[in-house]
Amino acid sequence: MRARGARPLVSIILPVYNAEPWLDECLSSVLQQDFEGALELSVFNDASQDKSMTIIEKWKEKLEESGILVVVGGHSSSSPRGVGYSKNQAIAQSSGSYLCFLDSDDVMMPQRVRLQHEAAAQHPTSIIGCQVRREPPNSTERYTRWVNQLAPDQLLTQVFTSHGPTVIMPTWFCSRAWFSHVGPFEEGGQGEPEDLLFFYQHLRKGGGVVRVDQSLLLYRYHPQAVTHSILETTIWTYRVRFLEERALPHWPAFTIWNAGKQGRRLYRSLTAANQRKVAAFCDVDENKIRKGFYCYEDSQERPRPRIPILHFRAAQPPFVICVKLDLTGGEFEENLRSLHLLEGRDFLHFS
Repeated sequence: MRARGARPLVSIILPVYNAEPWLDECLSSVLQQDFEGALELSVFNDASQDKSMTIIEKWKEKLEESGILVVVGGHSSSSPRGVGYSKNQAIAQSSGSYLCFLDSDDVMMPQRVRLQHEAAAQHPTSIIGCQVRREPPNSTERYTRWVNQLAPDQLLTQVFTSHGPTVIMPTWFCSRAWFSHVGPFEEGGQGEPEDLLFFYQHLRKGGGVVRVDQSLLLYRYHPQAVTHSILETTIWTYRVRFLEERALPHWPAFTIWNAGKQGRRLYRSLTAANQRKVAAFCDVDENKIRKGFYCYEDSQERPRPRIPILHFRAAQPPFVICVKLDLTGGEFEENLRSLHLLEGRDFLHFS
């Protein structure tokens, strides 16, 4: 039996914008939670133009009858103010000691709040995530596999990759106190990766990352998803700056593993000071290795930098790896093992 009348222990944070096709299933999953503590749903409607508010009002009565406090806020401006703003508003109007983030197009498994609350109580300065089931099942297979199969240590060592946060935003659960210490979310609106920026700030503050290894969320993929509005170049810029802030100051020199397009792009994106730290590119492609060097034609330095291209066995760690691991048939990981490099300090993934 769910606790009634008490101050909420957990607030489910639900920003809503034109979510009519998915809201019924989403809100039904809130009702089905088996968590026995006091539960609150905090909804913020970001100027939806569809029937989202009608659906929310219908479910508000059902949820409150079951003992779940429902707080609904929003605005009716001519245009939405963005996911970061909506999340911040939903948090501000809520009162739970813990925050459980939910997207309006996703569906929670009944045990989600209970299991993540148990983990958050043990890890008060961590973001708690979980495994997910993708819908449709064959969408973003590589990304879903990465999200679900990262080892515990990789939740911190793979934070520089193109996939973004190592536990995905719709699975986040944390204490309100920790969120207040790190946040709030950036409110730049459409095209801003507010989850990635919060995640980076969380890591700067010394926060941990923990994943409950059960599939606790149905994570939908569809063309209307907000993530499609964020440009890859925007993400790239934030990733490079975070790499230069967090990792490269500890290395007097390093090797970029990939003499191809992505490796050269990374080199060109670095500050001049960090470009000078690049001792070499390395690769397994004999055609690239035979070229002998990469010349950065757009450099302001004279003479222009000529960066050696070496076979990986001739290269020296540490490495910034710009290779998609699951596209190599296991050969890449075997090469790393043969060089005794799987120690974490000797390489990081930027693929």
